[in-house]
Amino acid sequence: MERKGWAAMAVMLCALLSGCGTPGAPQPPSLNLADPVMDLAANRTGNEVALTWTMPKRNTDKTSIKTDVAARICRREGSGACDPVGSEVMVAPGKAGSFTETLPSPLAMGSARPVAYFVELRNRRGRSAGLSNAATVLAGEAPRAVEGLKAEVRKQGVVLSWSTDGKQGQNYAVRLERTLTSPSADKPQRGPFAAPSEAAKETLLVEEGAEQGRAFDKSAHLGESYVYRAQRVSRVTVDGKTLELAGAFSAAVEVEAKDVFPPSVPTGLAAVATAGANGEAAAIDLSWQPDADGDLAGYVVYRREGEGEWGRISASTPTIEPAFHDAQVQAGRTYHYAVSALSKSGHESDRSDEAQETVPKQ
Repeated sequence: MERKGWAAMAVMLCALLSGCGTPGAPQPPSLNLADPVMDLAANRTGNEVALTWTMPKRNTDKTSIKTDVAARICRREGSGACDPVGSEVMVAPGKAGSFTETLPSPLAMGSARPVAYFVELRNRRGRSAGLSNAATVLAGEAPRAVEGLKAEVRKQGVVLSWSTDGKQGQNYAVRLERTLTSPSADKPQRGPFAAPSEAAKETLLVEEGAEQGRAFDKSAHLGESYVYRAQRVSRVTVDGKTLELAGAFSAAVEVEAKDVFPPSVPTGLAAVATAGANGEAAAIDLSWQPDADGDLAGYVVYRREGEGEWGRISASTPTIEPAFHDAQVQAGRTYHYAVSALSKSGHESDRSDEAQETVPKQ
């Protein structure tokens, strides 16, 4: 009896302690309900609505999702039901999901009004943990597509122009999308457009009525190539939030911002003659206003006598300073001078206004 008593006590003690090889309580099987999507975003361009989101990696019970999950899209207008849109899409856990639909005719017409999209992740039994966050766009007639987009390179930037809408009472903005097609991080940049770096894609929003179908992109860089697209955007305030109703993008236009522009023409040219004295030769000293162009390589000095031809009198390399000493003159003669500016890319400006001076007789 004593030996049996000790055995019974050992069994009770082992039951009180964790372990001892005794299995724990069975866990219920996972319901495989994926966590709801929390970052659904929607963007409407013309009559196309694009949805994007990130798939969860875990189920609501913290277990890992191991297979693709069916994503069901639905759309709700006002307080109505959330109507299914298209077919379910299968997306892997943790991956980016996307869906695009063309708005049906009733939603692509009429005044601007909000429409909300949702994503619902369903398991193999068709069950879910609920809808995603709402992603809202504006239904209604989209602005007309921009037509006749043109781009022209100027010294200070790229001038963009397009055909105006022509509709009275419409207040549209125009979004310009610029894509860099010639990345050149390893190539030095020069001139007024120089910048240490540049994003591959940038946007600019301008009020269409302000410039009557024109915009000036001053941030373009010389020596680069770009593709521009434009779209009209109508902005509507709904429940205190400003939403955009964007039209379709225009046809793309490509432009190469070649550096073909000379520096500004020098100004303020003045000539002062000095007579030779005490054995010194006569000379004429020239000076002018410095050119602030960042692409300036230097200046070229020209001279002529009477109605003769202009001839270059400065060295083959450009003159750096805005001044020149002409010692190749003779007393009693009159000389005419002009100065041009030369860019680092080898483009020369027109000559400045003339300055003339007569060398005094000794």
